[in-house]
Amino acid sequence: MPLSHLVLSSGLSIELAELRMSSTYRGLLEGYPYKRINDMRVTGLGRMAERAFPSAPFHLVPPSREYPDQSGGAFGPVEVLPAVACIGLFVSTAVDPGLDPVLHRSALAVAWFQPLPDVPSGTDADPALRAIRWEELARDHEL
Repeated sequence: MPLSHLVLSSGLSIELAELRMSSTYRGLLEGYPYKRINDMRVTGLGRMAERAFPSAPFHLVPPSREYPDQSGGAFGPVEVLPAVACIGLFVSTAVDPGLDPVLHRSALAVAWFQPLPDVPSGTDADPALRAIRWEELARDHEL
């Protein structure tokens, strides 16, 4: 049973089979978030997703970045990512219409950032997450 259903911008419905959430800035004990730190957080989340679901292709949704304080400090301006880092495994019907729909499904591991610890669902999910090009990114597999 899926955790939720998500409707992509293309109209395709996909299921969220597994979801992992964590604080974007866990372990940041002092200092402030800036571009280099955030680039490492984004890259690290991608590596975690690839390790978590090695049999599925992987896609990173580029995160939004906010700049609340332009003065910054020694490392440049403050740059803030959304508060919650997410890794999810999504599944749907086979991409290849020639495959048996009973025996085949498609899957895609996705990493993204979001402002709140909510399970994405329906058409209310972040537009960047709903814009995933499933037909290009997901891979079919036999059940």
